[in-house]
Amino acid sequence: MKDFAISDDPAVQRQLDRLGRLSLPQGRFGLDTIRALLERLGDPQTRLPPVFHVAGTNGKGSTCAFLRAILEADGKRVHVATKPHLVRYNERIRIAGELVSDARLAALLEEVLDAADGLSPSFFEVTTAATFLAFAREPADACVIEVGLGGRFDATNVLERPAACGIASLGVDHEAFLLSEDDTAPSPDNALVRIAFEKAGIARPGSPLVTQAYPPDVETEIERRAGLAGAPLHMRGGDWWAETGPDAIAYRDRHGRLDLPLPTMPGAHQADNAALAVAMLRHQDDVAVSAPALAEGTKAARWPARLHWLAPGPLTELVPGRPILLDGGHNPDAAAALSAYLATLGEPADAVMGMMAGKDARGFLRLLAPHLASLVGVPIPGSEHVSPDELAALAAEAGVPRTSTAADLAEAFATLDSRAGPVLICGSLYLAGKALSANREYPG
Repeated sequence: MKDFAISDDPAVQRQLDRLGRLSLPQGRFGLDTIRALLERLGDPQTRLPPVFHVAGTNGKGSTCAFLRAILEADGKRVHVATKPHLVRYNERIRIAGELVSDARLAALLEEVLDAADGLSPSFFEVTTAATFLAFAREPADACVIEVGLGGRFDATNVLERPAACGIASLGVDHEAFLLSEDDTAPSPDNALVRIAFEKAGIARPGSPLVTQAYPPDVETEIERRAGLAGAPLHMRGGDWWAETGPDAIAYRDRHGRLDLPLPTMPGAHQADNAALAVAMLRHQDDVAVSAPALAEGTKAARWPARLHWLAPGPLTELVPGRPILLDGGHNPDAAAALSAYLATLGEPADAVMGMMAGKDARGFLRLLAPHLASLVGVPIPGSEHVSPDELAALAAEAGVPRTSTAADLAEAFATLDSRAGPVLICGSLYLAGKALSANREYPG
């Protein structure tokens, strides 16, 4: 599925149009193409500042946000690569604290696309090459790089020795790619073990691999992969511990104990993501970080479209007096975190939901339904998506009292009654991007 992008800048849009014409690598797995492209560009991935490389099914973006906030709280210059973008492609590349400018982005994409002639790279391979090129050319103290899809075959997985690698929470997502038949991988019959195999593919010789705690069979697979790679493994519950209390996170490892503030980001799960970021920084030796910065960054981190209450804007004006919660989670594990947060609000929400094709909409709605008063299914313009009719039918099947469909967010909001309860926009980061754009709330 193509990751479409648009820009108001004509020079950027010309390059995005070239990106959009790239064919998808149907049936092509491996790192040969990205390696060949990077070689043509002078192998910029070998000249990066110390890298923190983060994989996972859910929580990897938030973990990257905590890493960035902590490092910046310590006065560090930090490059950050995250995905997908929500409103502007520029969000994918943050250079020393600032989103890449349109002028630099256009030049980077043009340089990479010209170098890629004859290689038939994917959208993600070009994006990764442009990111590494940008990061290699600008001095910084550290890089934070989020894995895109999986880990083993993700385009970012050409880094030779990251300062630390991290694996956030694991769940089943992107089944068509990550659970495909492969004689070199564990059977997809045990989905979570196979997912762990793919995510742990980022392990590198000599680079600490820091993880959350998982079921025993999953931990065994990660231990196996780390051992084969020669990566020192530091698992939660074995090498580090974190307990979330009502007012703080009690963290400890071989270096001692820390009392960290709770994150400002909503959701109990964010304490786990913050703890993983802290553990990654505490189990590496390339970048020194002070204890006060660990605390300050944990509290300061922000990550848009994840349990995100919209600010006043054109979209919120369509339902005056009603708070709007935006969440881009799109798999059952994300639904579980969202449901736990909705349970704290004290009243059910009216949901507007869109979801990309191939996602487990039934499993998502089964978890969400007890916290919803109604649901309106909407399409996601420019993307392959589950039909609004199917979303409404699945919501009714899950027990949502009232269901309907609409052509877009504005039409969906017009169907809502005048009660004062929360409105939820959910099901897709792509839909979340549409909502942020409509509300003129642009990630910066």
